[in-house]
This record gives sequence, C-alpha cells and structure tokens, in this order.
Amino acid sequence: MGTVQEVGAFGLDLVTDKTVDQAVEAISQSLKARQFAILWDLDIPKKLAEKGLSGTLPFRVLEVCNPQLAQAALGEDAMVGYFLPCKVVVYAQAGQTHIGLLRPTTLIGLVQNRQLVQVAQDVESTLLAVITEAAAD
Repeated sequence: MGTVQEVGAFGLDLVTDKTVDQAVEAISQSLKARQFAILWDLDIPKKLAEKGLSGTLPFRVLEVCNPQLAQAALGEDAMVGYFLPCKVVVYAQAGQTHIGLLRPTTLIGLVQNRQLVQVAQDVESTLLAVITEAAAD
C-alpha cells in the first residue's frame, strides 16, 4: 500500500494492492463503521458500455454521505448542496488500484462560510481514515 498523495489542490490519492471491487467493498465497510454510506456507485465502464462504448479501465465513482452532517451543513448554507454528496473514486491504472477523494476542505472554501470549516475538516479526516483503512491489506 502506498502513502497518501496530494492530487493538485483538490484531492488525495493512495495506491492499494486490492482490486477495484475489493477496494469498493472495503470502503463500504469502513464507511458503515463511521455512520457514512455509499449513496450511489457509478461504474463508468459499465455505463459507457450501455452507450455502446468500450475500452475504459475500471473506474468507480462513489457518492458517500453522512446524513446528519449533510443536514447540518445544508441548514447552515444551502450552497453546500453543490458539493454533496462527497466523492470517493476507485480506479485501476498501470496495474495499480487507486483510491482517492475530493477534499471537502477545499470545496467548502469556495462557499466562504467559516461556520462550515470545522464540519469539512471532520468529514475530510473521516474520509481519509476510510480510504486509508480500505487500502490496507
């Protein structure tokens, strides 16, 4: 398993020895333990195949959420809805499986609401723990 790497100013990424499917399952279990859930699992190659396209490497986009935190954030500022739910990606590239996430702290900075900074920090810490745990062997 690799270490967490920055992806530009917007994301975090790490490499795991697990397959994409194994990583998604591990993420699901780790999220449940923290009262988060996968709301939607977009399998991009499958969706493209439905449209007659092929040749895409395995790539899953997981939309994840903690309902209590989402409700609190939306109650503070409806603009947060542009960033919900949080996204975690799992994909294979060059023989490696990557797990990554968009940084909630970066996204919440776009709203410019100081009240939400701590919520974003808490969510980001939780999601970082989730992907780190899911990537472990």
